[in-house]
This record gives sequence, structure tokens and C-alpha cells, in this order.
Amino acid sequence: MVDQARDTGTVDRRDGHPPLRRPWLHVLLVGLVLWVAATAVTVITGNTTLLPTVILLGSFLVPVVFVVWAYGRRSELLDEHMFFRCFVTGGVLGVLGASLLESYLLKPGIFQYVGVGFIEEFVKLAALAWCARGLRVHTARDGALLGATVGFGFAALESAGYAFNALFSEQGGLSLGTLVQTELLRGLLTPFGHGLWTAIAGAVLFATSPRGRLRITGPAVLAYIAVAILHGLWDGMNGIAILLTVLVTGDSWQIATLEQGEVPQITQQQVEYYTVFDYTGLALVTLIGFLLLRMVLRHRRIRAADAATTGGPAPA
Repeated sequence: MVDQARDTGTVDRRDGHPPLRRPWLHVLLVGLVLWVAATAVTVITGNTTLLPTVILLGSFLVPVVFVVWAYGRRSELLDEHMFFRCFVTGGVLGVLGASLLESYLLKPGIFQYVGVGFIEEFVKLAALAWCARGLRVHTARDGALLGATVGFGFAALESAGYAFNALFSEQGGLSLGTLVQTELLRGLLTPFGHGLWTAIAGAVLFATSPRGRLRITGPAVLAYIAVAILHGLWDGMNGIAILLTVLVTGDSWQIATLEQGEVPQITQQQVEYYTVFDYTGLALVTLIGFLLLRMVLRHRRIRAADAATTGGPAPA
């Protein structure tokens, strides 16, 4: 029953009822209803003590849904404690480490987002290695699932911080509308960010250290560099879109502003160009990320190594 549940994405229930199929979908629907209800009651009553509930539900919903999905596809090497540790401990260690390193190492400039990518992917990968230190057998699929779990824990806490900041308007009041917009946007983008990048790096890290302790290998370093660059491109896509818009349709004053090393404002007539460049760039970064993850998990040598490690056939 347990193996069947892992293969079909069901959860075996011990209360006499049939297994729950697609538990991630159940969590998503229930969580979405609760978040909408909490937001509506906050608007109706004006009760500000409900704001933490709105922030936490909106920030953690999508990450928790993924963890439930991943848990149903785990191997026999992993248990629920490992997922909980990676999500909570890994996420907290990641945001704390990133905050410290970014405050001391980053300086405003054109390469700021690249630095963010390298720092945040480093701390997430280090958090994954710390949380998985008890494992002595590693497979690429487990590395991808646990890496993504750490990434989603990081994303949940980061989204909660962004939502909290969005709550305060420039006029000094509280803006529930801005908070809701922030949570909706980050919730939609969450599956294509931190979880995806750390899944790639985690898969390679585990695949190149099948037994014993996790080791720093050449492929793991290359995977880290690749996901850090993708992370930097994702975060800096706003500036890249502005640059492309100015280069294609820019006026002389915008070109002069670029030559001075500053980011120019785009005009109302350029908004459509900017939007196309921005969303196209994000889509390309996401596509490259998914292709990298697919290539890693389907690589012939990695699948053979996984099969040799677990003593079974190469996983599809």
C-alpha cells in the first residue's frame, strides 16, 4: 500500500477510509478557500489581528502544496521527518544565511542580482547538505525532491517578508490590496523559482555522491554556477527588460542615462515592449531550468547510478 501510494500520489489513511488521491490538490483547494476566507473577513471586519493569518496562509500555501506532492513521490530512503527538516530548518537557515551574506558582501550596481543568485543558491545548497547529513545513500531524484523542498521553504519565508513589507503603504497606512496582489504574484511564480533551481543543484549533488557523505564535485560546482546564473537572470529581468526596451525604442535622453550608468524610466509608449521583454525573459529562464532538471534526471549515467545505489531498475 505504501509503495502504491508513492507511485500514484495517494496517501494511505489509517482511519478505515480509502487512500486520499492527489492529496496535494486537496491541500491546495482547502488552503485557497481558507486564504480567501481570511482575506474576506479581514476586509469586512477591519480586524488587523487577522493580517498575520492572511500573510502566512498566502505565503506558505504553494510551497506546502509542493512538499505534499513531493512526499508522495519519495523513495524508501526518505521519510516525513526529512521533508519537514528540509522545509523548515533548511528554509530558515537559507534566509538567515542569505540575509547575513548579502548585507556584508553585496553592493548596489549592475552585478547585484548576479551576486544575489550566487549567495542564495550557495546557502540553500549548504542548508540541503546540512539537513541531509544523516543519509548515507543518495539518488538524483531524492536530491531533486529535497533540494526543491529546501527551496520552497526559503521561498515561503521570503514571500512572507515581501507580503509584510507590501502591507505598509507610502502614505503610512495599511494596504491590504497591495498585500494580496503581492501574495498572488509570488504564489503564481513560486513554482518557477527557488524550488526549481535548488532541485537542479540538489539532484547533481546527490547523484555525484551516491554513498557516504555528500562531496563537492566538479559537476556539482557546475550545477551550482548554472542555477546561480539563472537565479540572477530571473531577479534582474526587470532591468534587462528596461535595457532591451531602451535599446530598441529608446530616446536620446534614455540612451544618455544608460551611458551614465543609471537605469532610465520607460515611457508609457514603451510599456508594451517592456512587458514583452520581461515576461519572455522569465519564460526563457524557466524553460532552461526545467530542461536542465529534465536532462539531469534523465541522464543515462545518473539513472544507472541511481539504480545501482538503490539496487533496483533505473527509474523512469
